[in-house]
Amino acid sequence: MNSYYFTEEHELFRQSLRTFLEKEAIPNIDKWEEERRTPRDIWKKMGDMGFLGLSYPEEYGGMDLDFFYDVVFNEELGRCNSGGFAITQQVVQYMSGPYILKYGSDALKKKYLPGIIAGELISSIGITEPGAGSDVQNIQTKAIREGDHYIVNGSKTFITNGVYGDFVIAVVKTDPSQGAKGVSLLVIEQAMEGVSTRKLKKLGWHSSDTAELSFDNVKVPVENLVGEEGRGFYYLMNGLQLERICGLPAGISAMESAIEKSLQYMSERQAFGKSINRFQVLRHRIAQMASEIEAAKAFTYTCSKMYQDGIYDVKLCSMAKLLVSELSEKVATQCLQFFGGYGFMEEYPMARMYRDVRVGTIGGGSSEIMRGIIAKMLIDDVGYKAAPRTDIGKQASSGAIGLSKKVSASPSPNTKGSAASLDTLVSGIQQQAANAQPLGKTLKFDMGGQQLFIDGTGDANVVTTKDDSADCTVKVTMADFQALVSGNLNPMSAFMSGKIQVDGDMGVAMKLQNLFG
Repeated sequence: MNSYYFTEEHELFRQSLRTFLEKEAIPNIDKWEEERRTPRDIWKKMGDMGFLGLSYPEEYGGMDLDFFYDVVFNEELGRCNSGGFAITQQVVQYMSGPYILKYGSDALKKKYLPGIIAGELISSIGITEPGAGSDVQNIQTKAIREGDHYIVNGSKTFITNGVYGDFVIAVVKTDPSQGAKGVSLLVIEQAMEGVSTRKLKKLGWHSSDTAELSFDNVKVPVENLVGEEGRGFYYLMNGLQLERICGLPAGISAMESAIEKSLQYMSERQAFGKSINRFQVLRHRIAQMASEIEAAKAFTYTCSKMYQDGIYDVKLCSMAKLLVSELSEKVATQCLQFFGGYGFMEEYPMARMYRDVRVGTIGGGSSEIMRGIIAKMLIDDVGYKAAPRTDIGKQASSGAIGLSKKVSASPSPNTKGSAASLDTLVSGIQQQAANAQPLGKTLKFDMGGQQLFIDGTGDANVVTTKDDSADCTVKVTMADFQALVSGNLNPMSAFMSGKIQVDGDMGVAMKLQNLFG
């Protein structure tokens, strides 16, 4: 654990998310890659577990956590070795949802934010067109107001989530004569009449959908305007920094995973009578890449900390995006080389990484655009005004993190308020504890004068009401404990919202998700 940036709470979240992904996602990714689609139910499961909306406000179902929870989230997505799986929620949480959060009306926020945080709605951002990519002010899609609606005509391309998603934050021209000042953002639901999609075949990111969208006289209610007319270009320039930052941790962890897989293979592969990890040329190559990854990781954390602290630094974000995306290509190429002919085979992990990383130097601002921005700042002394950032990423507070997701925890019909009998609690958890893997240690729940003790040191978890010292003690109210047992309160949400407090071995606390899952 890097204690400079991450707390025990961050690491508890990491362990819970990693366990979930290793069970629910990673075993299925090969299938999803073949099917060219990730099923929507995985996002609903993630929403139910409290893994989405980490930095979004509580009033919409979010967690209102600091930005390093998002760093952890993206690092764990990167470990899955599937850019297609990762990009789906990256687009929802960091590239489209924030525009509604920061600039949308109350009605838009209430309509769309709870759904994307719950994993029930999939959104996209529609900027690129067949004739306009990074040159946003020259987009051709028009939204001309007629009464209470905008009539939208035009097309978008390379839109992630454009086929199986629910709505797109479309960049449109509401005043074509005004250039950048005529650009606006409009929520267009993909089910609206006149919207058509065509799925595109891609080199990589096979488990995500990428589309060309066409708008033929689509009637969009005026209330779907995000913010003010003519301010869309300004909003985009503010939002692109978050888009670039969120990809950095995923890129770093993907490279680290590639090195790990390569080292494992190199230790097993024999050539000329010895394992290939004994050849100096390969050892030095690994040493060089690992050093560069570590430097890029430190840079990533620096940029993330600046973002969390509200510092708008276009130059450093652009540099980090440039370096990480190009280093990812180098690592994928060289690690594939370690595997020889097997690296070229689909059943080996490097083939997918090699395909997936190629888009990194294109999407979110190409390497050429990044170099152009950096050169303007270094050579031409061009400055970029600090724009108000989106609300993603709560600034860190001193002391413990007591934050977030409000979970409805209705008491069991057999109890009144928090006065559940101890016998009821024991019977409620005994079966769950017996079915779960043994904890390996002891755990006590302290409910203000009443205790429930779980001995997990044997072949099965044994539940009693004795008040012994334990490796880990969880302080919780009777009502909240009853909600945990009944499944109405998620252990991770309870921990991060301060509903439970942990003393002792955090490793035991990390197993609460399995105990009550």
